[in-house]
Amino acid sequence: MAHDQPVLYSVEGAVTRLTLNRPEKKNALNETLIAALKDALRSASESERVRVIVLSGAGDDFCSGADLSALQKIAQASVDENVEDARSLLDLFMLIRQIPVPVVAAVTGRALAGGAGLASACDLVVASASARFGYPEVKIGFVPAMVMAILRRNVSEKRAFELLTRGAEMSAQQAQAFGLVNEIFADESFADDVQSYVGEFAKLSRSAVSLTKTLLYQMDGLSFSAALQTGADVNVIARLTKDCQDRVSRFLNRNRS
Repeated sequence: MAHDQPVLYSVEGAVTRLTLNRPEKKNALNETLIAALKDALRSASESERVRVIVLSGAGDDFCSGADLSALQKIAQASVDENVEDARSLLDLFMLIRQIPVPVVAAVTGRALAGGAGLASACDLVVASASARFGYPEVKIGFVPAMVMAILRRNVSEKRAFELLTRGAEMSAQQAQAFGLVNEIFADESFADDVQSYVGEFAKLSRSAVSLTKTLLYQMDGLSFSAALQTGADVNVIARLTKDCQDRVSRFLNRNRS
């Protein structure tokens, strides 16, 4: 693991840890970091041993959004260049949903703008008690457009409107009450608590969790009857996996004994 890389990559058993590594810039997003993160996510998801991916930030903050150089580039870029730049971030958000294992954002410090979007794009979010979240884009005349698609799926319409148009920061406790954070852990025990939380995935069926993740997001936009039919199809697929058959067999044999 080279410590001068934009994303640090490490594996501990069934857990892959990806760390945004621009602490001097509060892990602000730029082309290099986004590209490296996509590569790291793809690499982690290809390993059958990996059951969960943990995404965190080096230093004091999770991610402060786009860095100044990226903002300057946006202001001076052509339409085509801006489309390409936006598409790169879109691809990152889509990738997180498409890879087969859960991605957990472990947020300390601030997760702002695109950083808040990156955290909420993950399947689960855990935060330290002192963490802060916010969407301050409107303060510089920017529209939090792509993160809106994610936020709208996590909170109510009126809450999303408030968060996106007022640009204020919120505490981890507020973010949890709004539905953006799953668990809050004490600052002093955060690393150990995160390890315990994600370690539970090592005990579960990788195929079952993967199928569940895919089905959950696939149901977005489906009618009730279509969602039920899709669920029935996945139910059949799950029953035919070797992992399901082996685990059911063990369960039944244990009950007989």
